[in-house]
Amino acid sequence: MPQDLYYEDLHPGMKFASNRSYRVTAEEIKEFAERYDPQPFHLDEAAGQSSFFKGLAASGWLTAAIVMRLRVESIHIAGGMIGAGVEEIRWMQPVRPGDSLRTEAEILNVRHSSSRPEYGIVRSRTLVFNQRDEIVLRSVVNFLAPLRNPPKA
Repeated sequence: MPQDLYYEDLHPGMKFASNRSYRVTAEEIKEFAERYDPQPFHLDEAAGQSSFFKGLAASGWLTAAIVMRLRVESIHIAGGMIGAGVEEIRWMQPVRPGDSLRTEAEILNVRHSSSRPEYGIVRSRTLVFNQRDEIVLRSVVNFLAPLRNPPKA
C-alpha cells in the first residue's frame, strides 16, 4: 500500500503520473450517456458520425470521472482527496472507444487554510493524454490535504 501524503509532503513542482492507463469502451460511453448525458453523439455511432465529433465520443463528464479515479489511485492523500474547487476544466480532444487515458498531475502551489487550520489547500494541474500522447483534457483543481501534526484546538 503506498504511503499516505500529508500537506507537509507536497510542494510546487511535484509531479504524479497515473499508475496505469484506463481503456475506454463504447459500452461505457453509451451507459454513462444513457444515465447522465443523453446526447446523440454519446449514445449512437451513426448519430456521432453525423455530428460535430464525426464519431461516437465520450461525455466530457465521463472523462472527468475517469481522471478522478486515476488521480485518486496515484496521489494518496491521507484521509482521501477532498475537493476544494475546480478553477479550470478544458476538453481538448474527444475521447473515443478504445482510447487509453493516462494522467500527469503537477502541484502548482500549497498554502495553509485559514478557515480549517488542520488542512492545507493544494492547487494542482492535471493533463490527460490518450495513447497518441494528445492532450484530451486539462484541469486546474484545488484539494485539501491534512496537516501531519495539526494545531491543537
